[in-house]
Amino acid sequence: MKAEFVNPFLQATQDVFQQMMSLEIEKGKLELKEDLIAGQEANVLIGVVGALAGVVVYSFPKSTALEMVKSMSGMEMNTLDIFVTSALGEVGNIISGNALSYLARANYQCDIVPPQIILGEKKSISLATPKSLLVSIKTKIGDFDISIALKEK
Repeated sequence: MKAEFVNPFLQATQDVFQQMMSLEIEKGKLELKEDLIAGQEANVLIGVVGALAGVVVYSFPKSTALEMVKSMSGMEMNTLDIFVTSALGEVGNIISGNALSYLARANYQCDIVPPQIILGEKKSISLATPKSLLVSIKTKIGDFDISIALKEK
């Protein structure tokens, strides 16, 4: 997978976390996955169509998801309820939309499709492409993963 497909998602994640939660992110390990990805307790899948096709999955442990929503809303959260999952879906939408704006500057015109939320421990997620790049993200409120599976049309 080309770095020019991955870097916009990292930059957009940094932008959104800084603007919405006053948090810095740190890129952790990168791992090429050739089959299913192991999701976490809260997973946001965003489809990408256009010059690039595929999916981006934001996978959050429950504790990180709850802290993110608390940071954005100011409300204490205890469960992955409809409010929390809606907020996570919106964060995924905003990050992905911003990333596609960066990709458009590189002449990759794409759109996103509405998010799908998958909840539950130890979920395996099959992607539309045979390979994905898993990027671990570290923040002071918890870590999460972004799996990027995009290919040129």
